[in-house]
Amino acid sequence: MTTWQCLTFEQLTTHQLYDLLKLRSNVFGVEQNCVYPDLDDHDRAENVFHLLGYVNNELVAYLRLLAPGVTYDNVSIGRVVVTPSQRKLGLGHQLLRQGLAQAEEIWPQQLIEIGAQQYLIEFYRSHGFTQTSEMYLEDGIPHVDMQRLQEPM
Repeated sequence: MTTWQCLTFEQLTTHQLYDLLKLRSNVFGVEQNCVYPDLDDHDRAENVFHLLGYVNNELVAYLRLLAPGVTYDNVSIGRVVVTPSQRKLGLGHQLLRQGLAQAEEIWPQQLIEIGAQQYLIEFYRSHGFTQTSEMYLEDGIPHVDMQRLQEPM
């Protein structure tokens, strides 16, 4: 069973911060062989939330919820990541559903914008996102912009 915590930067413990940065580094840096500045100051921006998913007290899933104006004009979800050992078990879908529920609670009925890796278009479409841009390269990885209008809970 997965347990979830949604915290501001100030609410994160040093261990939680270390674990989420390690997970992001292992996947986005090492696994995807992409050297880019993951630490972009958005983690500690005002009205940014960190959704942490734990299985047996181990951080296995994470995403970041960003207020309008931090990265996009609208609410945004980013740094969506599941540890390799937990993939293909539906945890990515759980993570995104949790993230969308948190976004709806914090910013009701708002448009959500994301920059999705191109190979994940169908994953995001299955959660109500539509593609709004052509493919572009971000840090050498094909991406597309996508949007989703939050629906009342």
